Amino acid sequence: MEAASTPGSGSGGATWTPADPGPLGLAAFATTTFVLSMYNSHLVSPVGEAAVLGLALAYGGIVQILAGMWEFRTGNTFGAVAFSSYGAFWLSFWALVVFYAPHLPLAHAGKDVALYLYAWAIFTTYMWVASFRTSAAINLVFVLLAITFWLLAIGNAGAHVNIIKAGGYVGLATAVAAWYASFAAVTNATFKRTVLPVVPLGRA
Repeated sequence: MEAASTPGSGSGGATWTPADPGPLGLAAFATTTFVLSMYNSHLVSPVGEAAVLGLALAYGGIVQILAGMWEFRTGNTFGAVAFSSYGAFWLSFWALVVFYAPHLPLAHAGKDVALYLYAWAIFTTYMWVASFRTSAAINLVFVLLAITFWLLAIGNAGAHVNIIKAGGYVGLATAVAAWYASFAAVTNATFKRTVLPVVPLGRA
């Protein structure tokens, strides 16, 4: 079977390369995390937490999964696994709140949600280890996110409101770090020089 032609390739043409999907995935993650963390920290009333669901479905969920698929195209295994997984997290969060949470027995709901969060805390922790070969900016995002998940899991397991609030505050810090990483990546790519440092951690 003949290989499909690559846009921009041909006699004398430059080989087409896709744009970096990382800044998009980071922005989607940061924005959705920020809004949910505002509720978890009780900086705004948690009564309105359902307002995050549309954002979780569209931006945190669908857009992040698309970014993850595009990362496969660029050959970035870390980005592909991270964005696809956290896109799925936000979709599963949306489905959990909309379809499943109302049917959980009230006496066990906190522990059931905690189990869900513990699983994501474990995943995030090993992704944090892998992030030591990315950049300091991404590494910071993952260590903060891991702490967020652990705090939220522990808080939900024991119905400890103050621990959940602490998870919300660390979540806000995670969102800011992710926004910075996105801002730096898109700005540096647009200006074609380092305007905002991210401090690469990979081997020289």
